[in-house]
Amino acid sequence: MTDIHDPTHRDLSIDQQLALKTAATRLHGEFDGVFGTETIERFLHSSYDQFAAHSTIPRFLPLLAERFARQRLHALARVEGHHTDGKPTVLFLCVHNAGRSQMAMGFFQHLADDRAVAWSGGSEPGYEINPAAIAAMAERDIDISGEFPKPWTDEIVRAADVVITMGCGDACPVFPSKRYLDWTLDDPAGKSVEDVRPVRDEIERRVRGLLVELGVPVA
Repeated sequence: MTDIHDPTHRDLSIDQQLALKTAATRLHGEFDGVFGTETIERFLHSSYDQFAAHSTIPRFLPLLAERFARQRLHALARVEGHHTDGKPTVLFLCVHNAGRSQMAMGFFQHLADDRAVAWSGGSEPGYEINPAAIAAMAERDIDISGEFPKPWTDEIVRAADVVITMGCGDACPVFPSKRYLDWTLDDPAGKSVEDVRPVRDEIERRVRGLLVELGVPVA
């Protein structure tokens, strides 16, 4: 296993090394008794690499890696039966994970509160959340500005009860016996807030319908 504490590893700065070490300590505390050191650090390391390949803001890489590793570890815990809260889990997928899937996850989390779990991902993750999507969601008092585009991984797809695809076509992952729904929605990339509003409203309508299907009370 590659050691993230090795000062020569990928020429990380001292601050990045310390940030990753701190992240690993937090993850160890959260998943103590569920996963061992090797699994936790492997997920943190691979999550870092996934963002390092295209990040334009290196100082945020350890934080993004920690957040994504935490999500992946929670997903793996569900897959392996370590975490069985019975909450429906939905994965929203689009191309860049910067607009449609982020708005869908925002509505889902807002309406379901803690009664269900939502994740999102992209086949070609972008660099930032679409500003028009952020503004359109803010009009509904839903803040998605703290989210970030991310890829999907096998454990995240496997942990989902329902996978919602939005324009990623053949690039979307296919797992046997998994429930898939394809939502045909305009891509908000490059659109103004005014043009994004109809997409936002259609996403909200579909998310509300999905929650009804899943038997999740709407907040």
